[in-house]
Amino acid sequence: MGRMGEGSSLFFARADGKGKASMKRTYEMDMCNGPLFSKILLFALPLMCSGILQLLFNAADIIVVGRYTGSDALAAVGSTTSLINLLVNLFIGISVGANVMIARSYGAGDADGVHKGVHTAILSAAVSGLAMIFIGILLSRPMLEWMGTPANIIDQATLYIRIFFLGMPALLLYNFGAAILRAVGDTRRPLYFLIIAGVVNVLFNLFFVIVFHMGVAGVAIATIISQYISATLILICLTKNEGVCRLMPKELRIHKEQLAEILRIGLPAGLQGVIFNISNVLIQSSVNSFGSVVVAGNTAASNIEGFVYTSMNAVYQTSLSFTSQNMGAHNYKRIDRVLMECLALVSAIGLIMGIGAYLLGHQLLSIYTTEAEVVAFGLQRMVLVCVPYFLCGIMDVLAGSIRGLGYSILPMVVSLTGACLFRIVWIYTIFQWQHTQFSLYISYPISWFLTLSAHLICYFIVRKKVFRQASLAEQISHA
Repeated sequence: MGRMGEGSSLFFARADGKGKASMKRTYEMDMCNGPLFSKILLFALPLMCSGILQLLFNAADIIVVGRYTGSDALAAVGSTTSLINLLVNLFIGISVGANVMIARSYGAGDADGVHKGVHTAILSAAVSGLAMIFIGILLSRPMLEWMGTPANIIDQATLYIRIFFLGMPALLLYNFGAAILRAVGDTRRPLYFLIIAGVVNVLFNLFFVIVFHMGVAGVAIATIISQYISATLILICLTKNEGVCRLMPKELRIHKEQLAEILRIGLPAGLQGVIFNISNVLIQSSVNSFGSVVVAGNTAASNIEGFVYTSMNAVYQTSLSFTSQNMGAHNYKRIDRVLMECLALVSAIGLIMGIGAYLLGHQLLSIYTTEAEVVAFGLQRMVLVCVPYFLCGIMDVLAGSIRGLGYSILPMVVSLTGACLFRIVWIYTIFQWQHTQFSLYISYPISWFLTLSAHLICYFIVRKKVFRQASLAEQISHA
C-alpha cells in the first residue's frame, strides 16, 4: 500500500471477498458495495443543490441588473456568458480528469495515488487561475467585438468580464477542490460552502447596485468576493480533512504521473467544453444579430435553462464518479447498473424540470425583467430548448460513463462531431436560409439526439472491450 500523508488518520476496511481495501470517513462514500440507487441519490442531490447555488451567483447578477439597472445592463452581463464559458471550460474539464484519477485510486485502495493526485490538482488549479486573469483581461474586448456584441452594451460587457476574471483563481480552486471531494463521495460539504458564498453574493449584489449604483461593476465584484469565500472554505476543509484526501500545503507539487493521468482524461473533456462553447459563441453571435431586446430575452431564458442543465449535470458527475470508483475496484458488473439508474434519474429530472420551466416560463422570466417584449422572446427559446432538454442529460450521462471507463477522447470526438460541428454547419446553412429564432434554437434538440445515439453505440463498444480485457486478466491471474 502506498504511503499516506503525515498526520492523516486513515483506516481501511474490507471492501469485498477478494480483500481489496477501501478508505472510509464520515463524509466519504463506498460506491462499490451496498444499495446503489439510494447512494446515487445521496451523492447526486447535494451535487445538484451545489450546482443550482453556483448558478444563483449568476442569476443574482442578472436579476439585480435587470431590475435596478435596465435591459442594456442585463444584455451586457448575458452577452458575456458564452465567452466566459469558452475561456474557463478547458480548466473545468481538466477537473474531471482529477475526479476520475482520484476516484480510481480511491477505489483501488491506492492512498499514495490519492495523496499525489490531490496536491497536483490543487497546485495546477492555482497556477491556471492566475494565468486566466491575464488571458481574460487581454482577450475580452477583442472577442466581444468578434461576437458582434451590440455597441450600446459592449463597454459594460467588457467591464463585467474583466472584473469577473480577477476571481478565476478562486473559481478554479473551488472546482478542483470540489472534484477531489466528489471523487471520495463527499458532495455535502461543497454544498455547505456554496450556501455561505451564495448568501454573501446576493447581499453584496444588492448593496453595490442599489446603495452605490455601481451597475455591472457592482455585480461582478460581488461575484468574485463570493468565489474567494467558497474557495477559502474548501481549502480549509481539505487541509483539516482527516481522510485520505487531506491537503498539506508543504507538499504541494506537480507529480508527473498524476498530472499526465489528469490531463489524459481531463484535457479531452476540457477541449470538448471549449469547442462546444465555440458553437455557443456562434449561436450567441447569431442571437446578437436580432438586437439587444432579443439578447436580453435569450439571456433570461438561458439562465432559467441553466438550472435544469445543472440538475442533470449532477447525474453526469454521479455516473462519472461511481463508474470510476468501480473501475478502480474492478467491480465491472456494477458499472452497467450505475449507467441504467443514472439514465432513469436524469430522464426524470430533465422531463419534470424542463417541461415545468416552460409551463412557468412567463412567471420565471418576469423575475428577470418587467419588459413584456423581453419575456416573449425568452419564451420563444424555452419551448425549443427546455422541453426536450432531457435528451441533453442522457447524452451527458452516457459520456460520463465512457469517461469513467477510462476513455476520454472518444466521447470528445463524438460530442464535437454530433453537437458542435453540426451546430456550426447549421448556422452557416439552414440559419442563413431561414434567419429566424426558431431555425436557430431548433438546432439544439436535433444535435442532442444525434449525439446521444452515437454515445450509446460507443458505450457498448467500449464496455465490450473493457469487460473482455478484465476477463482475460482474471484468467491469467488464475492460471
